[in-house]
Amino acid sequence: MNAPAAHPQPSIDDLIARLSTLHSTRIDLSLDRMHRLLQQLDHPERKLAPVIHVAGTNGKGSTVAYLRAILEAAGLRVHVFTSPWLVRINESFRIGRKGGGVLVGDDELREVLEYCERVNAGAPLTFFEVKTAAAFCLFAQNPADVVLLEVGLGGRFDSTNVIEQPLASVLTPVSMDHMEFLGDTVAAIAGEKAAIIKRGVPAISAEQTAEAMAVIEAQAKRMHAPLFAAGEGWHVNVERGRLVYQDERGLMDLAAPKLFGRHQFDNAGLAIATLRTVDSLKIGAAAFEAGIVNAEWPARMQRLACGALADLGPPGCEIWLDGGHNAEGGRVVAAALGDLEERVSRPLVIIAGMMGNKDAAAFLANFAGLTRHIIAVPIPGADNAMPPDRLAAAARGLGMRVEIADGVEPALQALAKLAYEVPPRILITGSLYLAGPVLALNGTPPR
Repeated sequence: MNAPAAHPQPSIDDLIARLSTLHSTRIDLSLDRMHRLLQQLDHPERKLAPVIHVAGTNGKGSTVAYLRAILEAAGLRVHVFTSPWLVRINESFRIGRKGGGVLVGDDELREVLEYCERVNAGAPLTFFEVKTAAAFCLFAQNPADVVLLEVGLGGRFDSTNVIEQPLASVLTPVSMDHMEFLGDTVAAIAGEKAAIIKRGVPAISAEQTAEAMAVIEAQAKRMHAPLFAAGEGWHVNVERGRLVYQDERGLMDLAAPKLFGRHQFDNAGLAIATLRTVDSLKIGAAAFEAGIVNAEWPARMQRLACGALADLGPPGCEIWLDGGHNAEGGRVVAAALGDLEERVSRPLVIIAGMMGNKDAAAFLANFAGLTRHIIAVPIPGADNAMPPDRLAAAARGLGMRVEIADGVEPALQALAKLAYEVPPRILITGSLYLAGPVLALNGTPPR
C-alpha cells in the first residue's frame, strides 16, 4: 500500500503574500501592534545579544556592512537584520557564526514566520512587523556576540524601536525621503530618526546638516546620551587614497574601502566611530583594516563586470548598479561617477526606474551635468512604481534626452546597437526595487 502523499510546504513567496494580508495598509507606523505580539512571543527582543541600532536616510546598509565586517574580522558572531531585500527575503536575516555569518535557510525562515503567524492569530499586523518579530525570534534562538539592527522606516515608530537598552544608537546622514510618513522638513525627519536614541546610551552621528544636527543634539541632551558627532568627536578624511580616521583615542591610517565612492569613506568612518565608542567591544587595529577592505554591500555603486546583463551592453562598456532613490542618494552617486570620469573618461548613460512616491526631478538633477542620455524603465512586479513616461517627463524637464524601454535588458540591447567611439559607462539606478531584479537577471544575487 502506498504511503499518503506529503502535503507540499507553501513557498516562501506564498507565505509572504499571506502574511501581507494581515493589515490593510503596507506601512502603518506604530509600536502598539509590535508590543502586543512580542508579549505573546514571550519577549524575544529581551533575550538578544547586545544591539547596535542604526537609523538614517542614506548609508544605513553600507554602515551596517562595515560594522559586520569589522566585528567578524575580530572573531565575533554577528546577527544582522536589514531591509529591504533585493532578490530573496533571506537576505534580511543573517545568522552569526564563528568565521562569518550566513543567510537564514528557507526551512528555518518558514518555520519562524509561521510561528509568528500562529501566535499573532490573525490580528492586524504589517508584514514588516512580522518580519521584525521573526528576526528577534531567530536571533534569540541562536547565540551571538552582537546584533546589528537596521531601522526600516523612520525610527520613532519603526518596529525595530522596541530595544530598550542598545549598545549604541547610530545615525547616518538625514535628508528628505518618505515625507508622506516622516514629515516635510529635514527637522521633522531628523526628529523621527533621532527617536532611536535611548537614555544614557551613546549616540554616534554622521555629518549632518545644521538643521538635522540641532534636532539630534536636542534629543541626545533630553536622553542624557553621550553624542559623538562627525567633525566634532571624530573625523574621517581621504589622504593619498587611504582612509584616515581620528578621534580622542588617536589616529588610524587604513586602506580604502572596497565599496566605491567618497561617501563610503564617511560610512566606514561612522562604523569605526561606533565601535571605538563602545567600550565593551575590544576591536584591534587589524580587524578595522580587514573589515574596511572586505565589506561588501550589493547595489551600492556595484560594478557588474560579469553576468548575463554585462554581456548585453555595448562591447567594452562599464555597467554600474546603485539603488539610490532620493536627492541626497543621487548626489553621492553623481560624485562617485565624477571620480570615475576623472580616472577614465567615458560617455555616461543612465537607465532609471523609480517608485511612484519619489521625486524623480530632484534625483535626476544630480546627473544633469554628467549626461543628457536617460532611458526610463519600469520596475518589474512593483505595483506602485513610477510609470516610465512620468519619469521621462521629469528628465525632459531637466533638458535631458530621454528614451523609454520595456526593461533593463531591452535598454542595454538598444545601447549595444549604437556606435560609440569610446565604450560608454552605464548606470542602472533609481530604486533598490529595481536593483533586485537586475541582480537576479544578471545571475549575481547577494550572498
